[in-house]
Amino acid sequence: METALRQRGIPDDVAAGVLDRLTEVGLIDDRAYAEAFVAAKHRDRALGSSALRTELRRKGVDDVTVDAAVRTVDSDAELARAKALIERRVDSAMGNGPVAARRRLVGLLARRGYSAEVSARVVDEALAAYGAEQDDGWS
Repeated sequence: METALRQRGIPDDVAAGVLDRLTEVGLIDDRAYAEAFVAAKHRDRALGSSALRTELRRKGVDDVTVDAAVRTVDSDAELARAKALIERRVDSAMGNGPVAARRRLVGLLARRGYSAEVSARVVDEALAAYGAEQDDGWS
């Protein structure tokens, strides 16, 4: 908000006073904002930890607050969200074969901020399950 006020030509001392007062009365709470942002973006856009950190930093939230907010998403929840995202995409990704599908799906998770380890694990499991389903369908 400080940046927005500066861009509108508000003097720094005036902006600081207003922001301090808004914080004092509880109208500005970066921690609550960051936690709500993380919960919503993880749920709605399936963003991983890295992307959540980047988005919050881009919005001007300090690193300590960002770290605390991102820690609210545990590794099991992140893994489950990645699996759900890939399960929805694996059928269409397999149209060009398993090698291209793996590259495409890992890239999708990377763009969403998931670690390489989580991406590889989730995609490998999804492709293995897809292959097993296809094998069962032809028996």
